[in-house]
Amino acid sequence: MRAVLTWRDKAEHCINDIAFKPDGTQLILAAGSRLLVYDTSDGTLLQPLKGHKDTVYCVAYAKDGKRFASGSADKSVIIWTSKLEGILKYTHNDAIQCVSYNPITHQLASCSSSDFGLWSPEQKSVSKHKSSSKIICCSWTNDGQYLALGMFNGIISIRNKNGEEKVKIERPGGSLSPIWSICWNPSREERNDILAVADWGQKVSFYQLSGKQIGKDRALNFDPCCISYFTKGEYILLGGSDKQVSLFTKDGVRLGTVGEQNSWVWTCQAKPDSNYVVVGCQDGTISFYQLIFSTVHGLYKDRYAYRDSMTDVIVQHLITEQKVRIKCKELVKKIAIYRNRLAIQLPEKILIYELYSEDLSDMHYRVKEKIIKKFECNLLVVCANHIILCQILKIFVDNLFAIVLLKQATAVRCLDMSASRKKLAVVDENDTCLVYDIDTKELLFQEPNANSVAWNTQCEDMLCFSGGGYLNIKASTFPVHRQKLQGFVVGYNGSKIFCLHVFSISAVEVPQSAPMYQYLDRKLFKEAYQIACLGVTDTDWRELAMEALEGLDFETAKKAFIRVQDLRYLELISSIEGKFHEAAKLYKRSGHENLALEMYTDLCMFEYAKDFLGSGDPKETKMLITKQADWARNIKEPKAAVEMYISAGEHVKAIEICGDHGWVDMLIDIARKLDKAEREPLLLCATYLKKLDSPGYAAETYLKMGDLKSLVQLHVETQRWDEAFALGEKHPEFKDDIYMPYAQWLAENDRFEEAQKAFHKAGRQREAVQVLEQLTNNAVAESRFNDAAYYYWMLSMQCLDIAQDPAQKDTMLGKFYHFQRLAELYHGYHAIHRHTEDPFSVHRPETLFNISRFLLHSLPKDTPSGISKVKILFTLAKQSKALGAYRLARHAYDKLRGLYIPARFQKSIELGTLTIRAKPFHDSEELVPLCYRCSTNNPLLNNLGNVCINCRQPFIFSASSYDVLHLVEFYLEEGITDEEAISLIDLEVLRPKRDDRQLEIANNSSQILRLVETKDSIGDEDPFTAKLSFEQGGSEFVPVVVSRLVLRSMSRRDVLIKRWPPPLRWQYFRSLLPDASITMCPSCFQMFHSEDYELLVLQHGCCPYCRRCKDDPGP
Repeated sequence: MRAVLTWRDKAEHCINDIAFKPDGTQLILAAGSRLLVYDTSDGTLLQPLKGHKDTVYCVAYAKDGKRFASGSADKSVIIWTSKLEGILKYTHNDAIQCVSYNPITHQLASCSSSDFGLWSPEQKSVSKHKSSSKIICCSWTNDGQYLALGMFNGIISIRNKNGEEKVKIERPGGSLSPIWSICWNPSREERNDILAVADWGQKVSFYQLSGKQIGKDRALNFDPCCISYFTKGEYILLGGSDKQVSLFTKDGVRLGTVGEQNSWVWTCQAKPDSNYVVVGCQDGTISFYQLIFSTVHGLYKDRYAYRDSMTDVIVQHLITEQKVRIKCKELVKKIAIYRNRLAIQLPEKILIYELYSEDLSDMHYRVKEKIIKKFECNLLVVCANHIILCQILKIFVDNLFAIVLLKQATAVRCLDMSASRKKLAVVDENDTCLVYDIDTKELLFQEPNANSVAWNTQCEDMLCFSGGGYLNIKASTFPVHRQKLQGFVVGYNGSKIFCLHVFSISAVEVPQSAPMYQYLDRKLFKEAYQIACLGVTDTDWRELAMEALEGLDFETAKKAFIRVQDLRYLELISSIEGKFHEAAKLYKRSGHENLALEMYTDLCMFEYAKDFLGSGDPKETKMLITKQADWARNIKEPKAAVEMYISAGEHVKAIEICGDHGWVDMLIDIARKLDKAEREPLLLCATYLKKLDSPGYAAETYLKMGDLKSLVQLHVETQRWDEAFALGEKHPEFKDDIYMPYAQWLAENDRFEEAQKAFHKAGRQREAVQVLEQLTNNAVAESRFNDAAYYYWMLSMQCLDIAQDPAQKDTMLGKFYHFQRLAELYHGYHAIHRHTEDPFSVHRPETLFNISRFLLHSLPKDTPSGISKVKILFTLAKQSKALGAYRLARHAYDKLRGLYIPARFQKSIELGTLTIRAKPFHDSEELVPLCYRCSTNNPLLNNLGNVCINCRQPFIFSASSYDVLHLVEFYLEEGITDEEAISLIDLEVLRPKRDDRQLEIANNSSQILRLVETKDSIGDEDPFTAKLSFEQGGSEFVPVVVSRLVLRSMSRRDVLIKRWPPPLRWQYFRSLLPDASITMCPSCFQMFHSEDYELLVLQHGCCPYCRRCKDDPGP
């Protein structure tokens, strides 16, 4: 049971009482001093009724629906018509506590604190009767003969229609247990009138009209404020101080919660003749619920168990129609039935029942086991020795490893397995019935318009499914036989189909004539006989016997004639068989044993045929075994046929049967016994093993044949990439066959980076570049600029790899430099984007300042896609202002004025533009970048870009903090190779000391930084220590070129080398501050301060630029 909230409303005052109009269309509520009339369909307030001067305590509707009454604290009772008009008003001496209409005579009982009155339309006056205690509640019996009054002193008084007391029920609690709510059971099926009583002793009790208590008091653990029955008396609603409405059985067994509220529940009622419930609370909340009762049942062959009255289980034998009721006295949550076992799940335990005897018709169950534990499950299954609890996505069973039978593309609504567990029928969300072979996973057939399916438990090849008001019966692959049927098919046993319609199950007898004739049409006599055994007429038996006789299937013909007791035909068959034996003897006498052999073979009498084999003639023996195998195959004895084909040397036919039936073990055995020269059967074995999802054994077979190409193809098709790669290492000629499909598989599974590498390994450079370009475009479009930088770097390295081809060298080198530049731009812009988009920035102000300047100086005229100049300038202005570069901040804000500003930045930029005017018009000297070659201070805004304004030496930036590194690039003198340069640097000779005068002379030397070998000290010509003066604004860049002597003087730890692969030359850099350590990534050759690099590698586990893991070797 579950409750679904239909509608909810809230009044200003406490809801004291509720009454439904008998047709259920309207709801009358007592709230404050008014009555509220609601439409029950949607919760619309139709009309408030004013008539009382004080709080309305009670309301009741007459059974004929013509009038209703309300009672109030103003001591008055008002009679209202169904048109919501007040027609009569009378009073008591005290506040009205409750009112109730007689269900037969429509006499109204109104009760106050000191008396009660009886009024009917025929009477002119109200007859009143004194009460010894305050009356809190009242209720009429079904026949309208008696009125029960619940008193504050704990007494129940039962009066007749004239008000005379007939029965007085004194309860043990007395005044400590006031009777707060009473209600008579409205059921017409009960033999005696039963009164349900709820008191503030926190108990619920049941009494007969005579005053005799039924059963014991049931404890509630809360103060009940209202009790009411459903229309037919099957359930009780109870609410009170526990702030919820609970559903009970008519015997007082709690079933569940209807709806939890925020305050005390003062009243609750069930809508007439429905499963709807309305709840009224102290805080004025009105809630309208629909109760949904699910069917709890289980079926095994011809036994059907289902829940009744929520607490009972009825087991029905569908053949004999016998029933047995098991009273559980608790809510039955789940039921499972299997053979002689019955499992019932209750709220706190599971009961396991067994039959008293092994008799198939026995219906007597006894408790075998009790599992005292609370379980939450969606499905309960009972087996011979275990129970299975199924939850969403979890199945608890003694086997930890689930077996995947089949993967269905669409959602499964219903499924069933055949008796031999070889076939699986599935009904999917598209109402299609699909039948699979479990071993081969092959779809055998499918049928439309199905909502449930069931296999025949006595016939492997027969199933039925229902849908669209029809029952469909299908035998083997024959067309469907259809007849009308309402409901769902839940079982199929022999000739009986079990159908669930609404809440009842029925057995439908289905004749099997139609499927039997379908088999007869194909001369499948043995299968037709099996169907006939399920139930056909005598005429059908005779037809089967005659057809089998004409088809020379004497065994089936004899069985069928025995069924119809036709002695003449039985004698005929015996005589025919006798004449065959006589004919064989005559053939033998005349020396024609071969004709006897042929006769018995045609008649499939192989045992007799063996007697006429020649003296060990292998051809005749093989022919006989082959024909016997063909016969065994036709009569569906495939395993016998396989053994015969193998003994006859017909391996191909044996393999075909094994493959069609999914017999992997037999295929493996055949493959291992075959000689490697027999390629055709071996190849067929491997094909079937691959189809039956046994790639390991298929690989073994291919290896035996020496068919490496097929083995590679197998590994690729089954995605066993490790085995494929291992094979590719041993046989490089298959690498293209491996890496190309591998790359495509990676791409299909969204593993594009790995796919790109695989394309590259396969030599498919075009595809590799296309994947990278697509990845790059996607990363930019999705604002993943860090990924875009990484992909552009990969693209550049890909182009460099292709540039080794002389025909493409110039084009690819151009793309290499272009992609390298884009990678640097996007890598820096990633920090700017995060700073402007994310609420918290992980970068220091100095870093953001340096990145903004770097990007501003590096951006080409055509800004790359995704990069925003507004964000760069905004970040530069903001960080410049914070760091004291006020002049640069002004420039940035002035530049922003000429650009389109997004609305979210508009206010901040306008405010910054105003506030920067209050700052000095200069930049902090601490921020000015220094050229480490010529020691010139460069302006923060450099029109030349990222080069020195004096010596034009390009700046080398850290790839993390983007400040200028103390590095100067130098070039090798012509004739010096990279290998020689490395060997000279590694020598590292000591250099003599120099004095200040020598340095002064060096300062006045020429701008040509050509270092030549001399016999004297080389100190005067060291380009890294000499201070050279240049004319300010000189337009030419003079590179540093070193000789062998200078290389020999360098320290290995001060030199960094970018070892580019061909056709690029290596790049050399010298550190001018050896004590400040610099680290270069050996993969992407980006430079970092060593401390920054170590920290970033610890954070990311790899280089932040090229994502090379620290343990990976360099290129």
